[in-house]
Amino acid sequence: MIESFNKKELEEKIDQYVNGQLSAQEVDELWAELIQDGYHLDYLKSVANLQAVIERKREEQKSTSKKQYWYYAAAAVIALLIAVVGVMNISTQQQSSVEPISSIELDYYRSGDGTISSSSDKEVIRNAIKLANTGRENEAISLLESELENASEPGWIAELSLNLGSLHYNNGNYDIAIEHYERVVAYKDKVDVLMLEKAYWYIGNAHFHLDQLVDAKMNIERAYELNGAYRRVAQSYLNALSD
Repeated sequence: MIESFNKKELEEKIDQYVNGQLSAQEVDELWAELIQDGYHLDYLKSVANLQAVIERKREEQKSTSKKQYWYYAAAAVIALLIAVVGVMNISTQQQSSVEPISSIELDYYRSGDGTISSSSDKEVIRNAIKLANTGRENEAISLLESELENASEPGWIAELSLNLGSLHYNNGNYDIAIEHYERVVAYKDKVDVLMLEKAYWYIGNAHFHLDQLVDAKMNIERAYELNGAYRRVAQSYLNALSD
């Protein structure tokens, strides 16, 4: 009988009861004892409450684990999607997001061997560049056009035309710029490779601004074929224009 159990044994029975380890008869005997034992009845309540808390925590942990699993799984999927979209965007940018150059620098001209060209030292070129760089583009254009009317040496005509083309290009007059650049090409046997390369490159970009992509690609390809300073950038444009 349960009455014969000492305190330790009674508490063990309570623990077994809470854990569902007693038979129906043992449960009845336990309750008969506890009704008369307020202390151990409280002990039973405490153990039962503790067990309930433990079970609830276990369920919460299971639920949290599942939530965490799905959270991390969802995060992984999102990260994967971001990575894929990022690669797609990078790939798209590399292949098709090139744009025509917005403006052309006017502050120098270098020959094919990297030295300053003697023709760029002529006062008229320097004065035109100074005027343009201070916002007086129309005066710069007039100065060069006046000089061009009196020019006779092919190399000098080509250089004046290259600078005039760039002034018009920067003013958004792409059709006029192309006309000046094509004059440089007309003297291709009289100019160095760098000047010719620039002419083709600028013609291609001017056509690009005008959405004349076939002509743009053709002239950029000519710049690329000269295998000079513009070869690498020309290659990236050709890749984009071929898509």
